Amino acid sequence: MKKKTSVKHVSKKYGPQTTAIHGGEPARHGVGAPVGTPICRTSTFTFSSTAEMKLWAEGKSKAYIYSRYGNPTLAVAEQKIAELEGAGAAVVTASGMAAISSALLGALKCGDELISTAQLYGGSYRLMRDLFPDMGIKVHQVGTDLAGLEGLLSPRTKCLYVETPTNPTLRLVDLDKAISFAKKHRLTAIIDNTFATPVLQNPLAMGFDMVVHSATKALAGHSDVIAGAVAGSKEWMKRIQHMVIYLGGSMDPGAAYLLIRGMKTLGVRVERQCANAMTVAKFLDKHPKVARVHYPGLVSHPDHKLAKKQMRGFGTMLAFDLKGGLPAARKFCDRVRLFLLAASLGGVESLVILPIYSSHYNMSLEELKHANVEPGTVRVSVGLEDAEDLIADLKQALA
Repeated sequence: MKKKTSVKHVSKKYGPQTTAIHGGEPARHGVGAPVGTPICRTSTFTFSSTAEMKLWAEGKSKAYIYSRYGNPTLAVAEQKIAELEGAGAAVVTASGMAAISSALLGALKCGDELISTAQLYGGSYRLMRDLFPDMGIKVHQVGTDLAGLEGLLSPRTKCLYVETPTNPTLRLVDLDKAISFAKKHRLTAIIDNTFATPVLQNPLAMGFDMVVHSATKALAGHSDVIAGAVAGSKEWMKRIQHMVIYLGGSMDPGAAYLLIRGMKTLGVRVERQCANAMTVAKFLDKHPKVARVHYPGLVSHPDHKLAKKQMRGFGTMLAFDLKGGLPAARKFCDRVRLFLLAASLGGVESLVILPIYSSHYNMSLEELKHANVEPGTVRVSVGLEDAEDLIADLKQALA
């Protein structure tokens, strides 16, 4: 009978980069042990007897039965993420949206109400706008300053959902204020930590119940896999695991391997990308054709002081508004050479995109205003290229 590998929890012993490399991995000190993480490429697992299968059916066995329910390669990825986030457990999913929807639906049911920040990744926003009403879940929106939270509360309110820094204009939510409100009213607190990554902030340590990630982005880091993750207490993760099993958003073992491989360089990638992002932000901030730069590392950013307080760096993402609006933004995106015009973020390559044509498509002008997105807003995911080459490309694209 195949049992899950028991892995020692190491997050309190080692730093984040060491944890990213060694966390969740099986013992590798024996003769002939593989240094790389094995891919358990199988859909199903065997039992030696019907008695063992009966124990599994009764919940008395942790044997693997079917990869939608669990898989040794997925278990390594989950333990690694749990240790990086300081969580009791984690669940990996087929995409970031599978993680977000599983976490929210694990915490909410028909008749419940949700308070969410208005500035969200477009997919999260449309999930709440287009699907939740049909499920009988009412959503109330609040700004990133959380002003008026108490007025949105009702006896049916069960959950607070925030994203910080926000996609795409990098506004921040005061995590202390958010968790204080959630605890006061006994709300389940969920946070999208995709932009910050566990390298720059760990919301669970501050009191959040669940952290969600589009692991496609910085965690995997190489633009070659679609993945998601949820981390939290063991009790919450049991519930989320059941949601993933029932809804079918399970991760493929090959995708889990790519996620594991990517996480092993998470710390060094984020450090270099943060430095590059600051260089790019400072250049754009002084350019005559740029109206505004959205980057928490700049003193001019409205949440600069908050970023210094609750993050360990200013992030790898930024956005900027061109004075010429959408025509100027389209011209810029059509002229870049080293930067790639593509959706997604967090990979080793630097990317630019227009949110109104990607993450924030099919949103009204009023909705875009609430999200702090202009038609001419350009989102930038800063990669690992040499900073001087990135600046040179920006110069010629803006010329």
